[in-house]
Amino acid sequence: QVQLVESGGGLVQPGGSLRLSCAASGFTFSGHRMSWYRQAPGKERDLVATVYGDGGTYVTDSVRGRFIISRDDAKNTVYLQMNEVRPADTAMYYCIAGGYPGSWGRGTQVTVSS
Repeated sequence: QVQLVESGGGLVQPGGSLRLSCAASGFTFSGHRMSWYRQAPGKERDLVATVYGDGGTYVTDSVRGRFIISRDDAKNTVYLQMNEVRPADTAMYYCIAGGYPGSWGRGTQVTVSS
């Protein structure tokens, strides 16, 4: 079955950087759309970024210019490079495979604080 394992979260100071990873298995990763979502306490889970099978990307307005999504098909892994982080970026971050609703991993916590 589809399995997604997020990692790389932690405590980071405002203005710092962090790289999240999501290791995928159980489906054909190459050419598959992958997305990162985040959920802050008491809020809905929101889309952060998507990378398409052809390598094209989309990032939401609030992180555009700061976050970069990428993929390595040889490693079945999708990444989220987070730069210039802000306290508002504090959330649990999840990845999901397009076409597999409910295939959420356990997430990785990102806390931005001085």
